[in-house]
Amino acid sequence: MIITNNLTKKYGDFTALDHLELRVKEGEIYCLLGANGAGKTTTINLLLGFIQPSSGSAFINQLDVQENLLETKRFLAYIPENLMLYPSLSAVENLDYFSGIGGKNLNKTQLEEFLEEAGLQSDAFHKRISSFSKGMRQKVGIAIALAKDAKVLLLDEPTSGLDPKASNEFGHLLQKLRAKGVATLMATHDLFRAKEVATHIGIMKDGQLKQQFVADAISLSQLEKAYLDTMEYKTIAS
Repeated sequence: MIITNNLTKKYGDFTALDHLELRVKEGEIYCLLGANGAGKTTTINLLLGFIQPSSGSAFINQLDVQENLLETKRFLAYIPENLMLYPSLSAVENLDYFSGIGGKNLNKTQLEEFLEEAGLQSDAFHKRISSFSKGMRQKVGIAIALAKDAKVLLLDEPTSGLDPKASNEFGHLLQKLRAKGVATLMATHDLFRAKEVATHIGIMKDGQLKQQFVADAISLSQLEKAYLDTMEYKTIAS
């Protein structure tokens, strides 16, 4: 569902992404770990078609992103670190608007069912988004993905700033989407959450994918060591 072939992005002499080779199949959750500037957000922006590659190609559902900018967006949903919703509209109204853009015509009951499936409490359905916490807004984002019947989910630091309970709830929602066959690519700093939710994990540095793991084949302590070694961080002796 997600493929990159030698995907490269340069800004003058600076290489933000360097010949990335990536594959994410249906029902897989691939977490990209790395420090700021590692190339994670650049990867997502290229898959969204927000920026053009310097070389190489990106595919969503076997369609070249640059050649099919509108078509590929039909298959994906995107949740950034700070999800932009209309603050003066309610959760139901936001969902109605964004699902409508995706070609869905849903009635009030259906909209509420998607919000419920995404874990939003029923007493918040008709409240303005301006009163929502970040965790609640992220649930509306998941509801949009569900309503849109997205095949691909792109996430950029979605758990940043969430408390442990909200972050845990978000992880459970990703597993729900995985069960539906959604292919998920998540950029994150959170090693613990990556180990908990991912099927596959990659570590990026300086625009390059340095290491890849099957999540079940590595422990959290091994992942932490691999990350620190890749970043060349020194551990503090006790």
